[in-house]
Amino acid sequence: MELNQLMTPWGETLDPQNVLKEYPRPQMVRDSYENLNGYWECAFTAEGSQPEVWQKILVPFSPEAPLSGVGRMLKADEVLWYRCKLPKMDPQGGRVLLHFGAVDQQAEVYVNGVKTAEHMGGYTPFSADITDALKGGEGDLLVRVKDDSDNSFHSRGKQKTARGNIWYTPQSGIWQTVWMERVPATYITGLHITPLFEQKACRIIVSTNRPAQVSVAFEGKTYAAKSGEAIVVAPQEFIAWHPDQPHLYDFEAACGEDSVKSYFALRSVCVKEDASGVKRLHLNGEPYFHVGMLDQGYWPDGLYTAPSDEALIYDIQLAKDMGFNMLRKHIKIEPLRWYYHCDRMGMLVWQDMINGGRKDYNKIVIIAPLFTGLALKDSHYSWFKRQDAEGREEYYKELDEMIRHLYNCPSIVMWVPFNEGWGQFDAAEAVRRIQALDTTRTIDHASGWHDQGIGDFKSLHVYFKPYKFSEDKLKRCEILTEFGGYSFPVEGHLFNTEKAFGYKKIASLDDLAAAYQKLYDEEIIPVKAKGLSATVYTQVSDVEDEINGVVTYDRKVVKFNPAFMRAIHAQLQE
Repeated sequence: MELNQLMTPWGETLDPQNVLKEYPRPQMVRDSYENLNGYWECAFTAEGSQPEVWQKILVPFSPEAPLSGVGRMLKADEVLWYRCKLPKMDPQGGRVLLHFGAVDQQAEVYVNGVKTAEHMGGYTPFSADITDALKGGEGDLLVRVKDDSDNSFHSRGKQKTARGNIWYTPQSGIWQTVWMERVPATYITGLHITPLFEQKACRIIVSTNRPAQVSVAFEGKTYAAKSGEAIVVAPQEFIAWHPDQPHLYDFEAACGEDSVKSYFALRSVCVKEDASGVKRLHLNGEPYFHVGMLDQGYWPDGLYTAPSDEALIYDIQLAKDMGFNMLRKHIKIEPLRWYYHCDRMGMLVWQDMINGGRKDYNKIVIIAPLFTGLALKDSHYSWFKRQDAEGREEYYKELDEMIRHLYNCPSIVMWVPFNEGWGQFDAAEAVRRIQALDTTRTIDHASGWHDQGIGDFKSLHVYFKPYKFSEDKLKRCEILTEFGGYSFPVEGHLFNTEKAFGYKKIASLDDLAAAYQKLYDEEIIPVKAKGLSATVYTQVSDVEDEINGVVTYDRKVVKFNPAFMRAIHAQLQE
């Protein structure tokens, strides 16, 4: 089967000397920043072997991504190696930190032959203090990577070695920005930012690598405390964060000679009864309908890695232009800059956890409920391909990492630990663990099916048949968390010209618009009054075989008139 190599506009104009140079952590910005994206060397070897032949690779694109310049898939029995010469950075009496945004899937990091870090999990960041390994402020960096993809129980997302239909080309290795920074001997290691909406204030906790005095500068005032203690700040003018008014407050945290710039927003999210006694999603104390889209975050030229910051912004802005106020980030954790753009542009985010479990999910478990509505108890581990105790513990560890990593992002209003039974297990325990870390957001415990009869939501996926609202027996809030998926192929912009996947095939763009109008007029808008509280249309862009996006995979052809879409969606806000 011949597959077309599509390129986005940003991939076509990519400058290899200037790849994703923006500071990658917008809520913890330092001045001493050295971006390491650019040309490195990589090699592939058998397990237990050392590399002999090296080739050029453009970091942070994975070797499977066309923009990397490699065009080679890492196999499960192979090792991927990276090497580069680190720029000289004198610690100046402090420390030098090396940061990786994400490396898929198992990484070991060596500087001048000294092992400085190891990390399991392809979606969360990790850092290393490399000061003692440097020689005169210089170092040779070596990264060793293993990726089992779907050949083990590790978290893998939509990646599959035998790609096709709703499963996509796998990628490996470094896929987010790598950078260095110099810090003093005592420095800030993290911020924990919690909006206190009812108090019209924000609680900020500053963590450091050792006990120290810290401070927060906000609106001309300085608040002091010990590291790990709460600092509460209240703005002079209270402005609630909302998709129509995404107001952010800037502040600066300091610890001795170290300081970081950050921001917060004031908003609240919950499920409660409206004036008619119907359970609904609320934003800032008022009922608010979430008009959303499923967002896979895949790119034809970069796979997991957007070719530029502007590309990230494009998808969010397109959704806003079409009247969507929410994106469900589907089975992927994005770089922090994506969430920053949602924060500043006003886009609600539902954040999925990454699925894992053994290869080849049971079709009776993950597909049959689409037609039967059958919900199974997720304590039957083998049914859900979660028979590995190590894999279940690994899931919890990575779930904790995700919650802590994204906690400060005000745009995130929902956590989704499981989707359609893909490696689902003990959902009630996952919810308990999430709530132990975060009580400020809602949780959809089992998106689609295999509802365990808990939580605030009745969460439905409806394809192939009309959606019909029915009141939940448990009186929970009803949300339609996937539907639509109308597919239309745009010639010249197809990844796969032989096979296409979608939930309803449409013959023309005019027919596509008419079908969308009918879908909302007949199935969605009339039942909002009965209690429907959110919708997630499938999806933002075409992805490989899937051609059900509102824009083509290469982001060059928008299939709907944005004004037409806005007019439909506006009815859900009336």
